[in-house]
This record gives sequence, C-alpha cells and structure tokens, in this order.
Amino acid sequence: MSDLLVSIRHAKPDDAPALSRVFDAAWREAYSGIIPGVTLDKMFSRRSPRWWRSTVSRGRPLVVLDIGEGAVGYASYGRCRDRALPAGGEIDELYLLPEYQGIGFGRRLFNAVRNDLKDRGMDRIVVWALEENERACAFYESMGGRTVARVEERIGGTPLAKVAYLFR
Repeated sequence: MSDLLVSIRHAKPDDAPALSRVFDAAWREAYSGIIPGVTLDKMFSRRSPRWWRSTVSRGRPLVVLDIGEGAVGYASYGRCRDRALPAGGEIDELYLLPEYQGIGFGRRLFNAVRNDLKDRGMDRIVVWALEENERACAFYESMGGRTVARVEERIGGTPLAKVAYLFR
C-alpha cells in the first residue's frame, strides 16, 4: 500500500512545464466545442512554459495542487478586478488535469484559495465561468456560489456568456 502525498503550495518557476500541461489538457476538455478551435489553439500556444515561468514571478498569487510527482492543478487569485461586483477577492482560474476532476481535489484547491483570501481580509469572493461550461457552473454552484452577474464577451468572434458566482 502506498500513500499519496497531496499538497497545495505556491507555484515555482520549475512548475512551468506542468502548469502549461494542466492548462492545455483542462482547457481542451472544458472548452472544445465552446471556444472556436482556432482561438483555442492560439490560447494554448500563448500559455507556453515560458509564459508560465514569467507568470509565477508576478505579484498575483498562483498555487498548485501537487500530488508528489508535480502539479496536476492550479489556481490564480487575488483582489477582485471588477469594482462593480460586491466582492473583495477573485479566483481568476482554477483548473485540474481531467483525470483528477470529480474526485474532490477541486474542492480542496478551491477551499485552500478561499481560506487564503479570507486570511487576507477578503471574505466575499467571485469566480467567473463561461455559462456553456456546465461542469464548472455546477461545481461553483455545489460549492455555494450564487450568480450575481452575467456578461457577454466575444471570444474569437463568437459571443459567449460569462456568469459571476459570489461566495460569502
């Protein structure tokens, strides 16, 4: 019998290849058929390990879910970027490799980030999700989020609705 060591820690520059892999796999699984293919491919090419190395060293917090063999998920977060929303904090992105979804790791990562935001004085947080990403919307609703805003954004020339979930 072996033990699985699961940790949530701040990302390091050495995590860049794994972060790029998680982004690629999670976005392909979540957004194929929603975001136009050419646009999605451009997003993948922009989020190379080089991009992630640079992102890790910027000011916005970025944490990884590490299962002992490297990052299998990540979350970026910080102050809410939309002052019109009734939230102090925001989770910008939260993604896991598809094979680690649906087994509780997303909840652990979400709760760890939420606790960090609370420790920073941000009790109310918001998360945006594409409305057509039913799995993400169901996840945020199951975590207690309630819809507080809806906007339409053009992504690759296609109008797509985004919903904001508020957590208190």
